[in-house]
Amino acid sequence: MNKEQQEKRKKSPVQIRNKKASFEYFFVDTYTAGIVLTGTEIKSIRAGKASLVDSYCYITKGEMWVQGMNISPYFYGSYANHEAKRPRKLLLNRKEIRNLEADSKTPGFTIIPTLIFIDENGRAKVDIALARGKKEYDKRQTLKEKEDRREMNRAKKHY
Repeated sequence: MNKEQQEKRKKSPVQIRNKKASFEYFFVDTYTAGIVLTGTEIKSIRAGKASLVDSYCYITKGEMWVQGMNISPYFYGSYANHEAKRPRKLLLNRKEIRNLEADSKTPGFTIIPTLIFIDENGRAKVDIALARGKKEYDKRQTLKEKEDRREMNRAKKHY
């Protein structure tokens, strides 16, 4: 991901992150995918009513799907409201799907969504990552580095 793409994500009015994922996994490779949604789902995402906790991606018949993503029902939705935790299709190129499928078959690797955002055209996008699980000592090291960064930032504020 280059600087230009990072700037676009920061300008997005909606950014729903999977904070637990960065603690549980090392991110090896990241991709940006479109997501197939219904009308009330996109309205709920624009209102910030979504969660990526305990969600994961899987590949079936050459298509990538995300399971466990919770998009709350739209408050003003009627009988046409959506299911909160249904599987949703992700839109990627065939080449990207093949690469992810080959990489995820190796032991210890999985595909997880890390961020939902709205792009400049008003479409919902999902950042997914090929991830490798952390061991317990890796998690302790991550916490230590995070605490060190906080201490450094506090020290900078006083000077």
